[in-house]
Amino acid sequence: MYFVGKFKTIGENMTDYNKLAQLLFPDIDKTPDYYEALYPPRDLKEGARVTRLAPSPTGFLHFGNLFAAMTSYKTAKVSDGIFYIRVEDTDQKRKIEGAVEVMLEGLSAYGVCADEGVMADSSQKGSYGPYIQSERKEIYHTYAKHLVAQGLAYPCFCSADELDEIRTQQENEDIKGYYGKYAKCRMLSLEEIKENINAGKTWTLRLKSPGDINKKCCFDDMIKGKIEMPENIIDVVLLKTDGIPTYHFAHAVDDHLMRTTHVIRGDEWIASVALHLQLFRVLGFKPVKYAHIAPIMKAEGDGKRKLSKRKDPEAAVTYYKQEGYPSAAVNEYMMTIMNSNFEDWRKVNKTADINSFPFNLKKMSVSGALFDIAKLTDVSKNVISIMTADEVFALSYEWAKEFSPKLTALYEQDKAYAKAVLNIDRGNKKPRKDIAKWSDILDYISYMYDESFEENYELTGNADYKLAVQVLKLYKNIVDINDDKDTWFNKIKEICPSVGCTPNVKAFKQNPDAFKGHVGDVSTIIRVALTGRTNTPDLFAITALLGAEKVQNRIDRAIQFYEGAK
Repeated sequence: MYFVGKFKTIGENMTDYNKLAQLLFPDIDKTPDYYEALYPPRDLKEGARVTRLAPSPTGFLHFGNLFAAMTSYKTAKVSDGIFYIRVEDTDQKRKIEGAVEVMLEGLSAYGVCADEGVMADSSQKGSYGPYIQSERKEIYHTYAKHLVAQGLAYPCFCSADELDEIRTQQENEDIKGYYGKYAKCRMLSLEEIKENINAGKTWTLRLKSPGDINKKCCFDDMIKGKIEMPENIIDVVLLKTDGIPTYHFAHAVDDHLMRTTHVIRGDEWIASVALHLQLFRVLGFKPVKYAHIAPIMKAEGDGKRKLSKRKDPEAAVTYYKQEGYPSAAVNEYMMTIMNSNFEDWRKVNKTADINSFPFNLKKMSVSGALFDIAKLTDVSKNVISIMTADEVFALSYEWAKEFSPKLTALYEQDKAYAKAVLNIDRGNKKPRKDIAKWSDILDYISYMYDESFEENYELTGNADYKLAVQVLKLYKNIVDINDDKDTWFNKIKEICPSVGCTPNVKAFKQNPDAFKGHVGDVSTIIRVALTGRTNTPDLFAITALLGAEKVQNRIDRAIQFYEGAK
């Protein structure tokens, strides 16, 4: 059923509306019923949600895009529904070639892949296309013609100067726009319209709004709850002078014919809901459900502001790729700010696939989630810490080939060795969390390669240079990379009495004046000599991987340094 208007401002009857429709759209021979049959309701289970991302080809993928896309994607997936991509390219002047493809490639890296619509390779998949608005002109014109025939739309011949004059007249009015007494073309007769067209005047098509200034539009936002606002009374433009639809008109037609159930978008669109619901009504469509996402915020000083594409490098999704944050970590972090109950769920389901989390729109922040790069870093450390060495190597190697020639060169010397290095302390009950992003790895593994090893012989704890010389000279003669871990550590403990230390840390704490140090200090001396660091993963594994020659060479250099510095 289509809404039938009660407006006969042309001054005649429905016959004149039909004549006007034919005058404006002589080449349109289809009716809305044709497209209703061509795009029938989807055969999905009850409760399945159909959502979409509708990018315009005008810019790069920023975090807000990714956040909204993920929200739409999750909303569809948790209900066994459909997520599709529709390109809204009605503003051809702002179009950037390749922008959509770059955006879709970026989304796919985070697992946001459409079931249908425009694909990253520019192809289109699905039965509800075309999924590019510039290819749907005939569809829009069919529905526009229908509105004219119902007396719900009319051509407007006002020039830019005339519209500016209306704006000037409305400077002191609360409501501004083309409506009521300002809607000059709304009252034109059929003959006057014909004369204007014959005179070559260009026209836009405007909605003949049925809105009442004294009535309210109420709707239940899936995130923000009940919202009330005045009805739309503006005769908005539906088709521009070139016949291209405005966003408002195109989205109503497309969301209906593509059988969208939920539209998820930024809350800057809330002000347009009254118009959009009105368009669904006059077109005879069942309205979609709206969910408006608050902008991502960032702490600044004592307050907070919107995450800025201009000010904040982390606003661009390319930032995470360049820094080497795994997509799994970004997704995990996004979910922590997307649903308030996710972190509790994760504590109970430590190893569960993130896709098994029961995402819920109603658990989203009403006022705007706060972006925290430190929190992302912590989340990323957790994610990487439970990856296998093969996973870490494969993902970081792919990253390195694009962003780090030095790490690539180290890996390609011996891939098996690189994996073994990355596997140190991996798989433990309490895995180390040294790596937050792939760009950390070069420094993390640098001491395992002579060309990137940086000597640093500063000691901590009770160790001093004199003790270091004594320990290293003894260790040099007993270290054997073929020992098992217990044998290796027992040899270190056996050194302790010879250099005035105790192999028992507890004994040292009970009587520190009786010893120069304890086994931990002896181990630190060896660790610093071999790695240049006081904190590393398992020293036994490091020693075994470095090999006898490197171990001996590094001990000799450390002894030389400490003896020269005494």
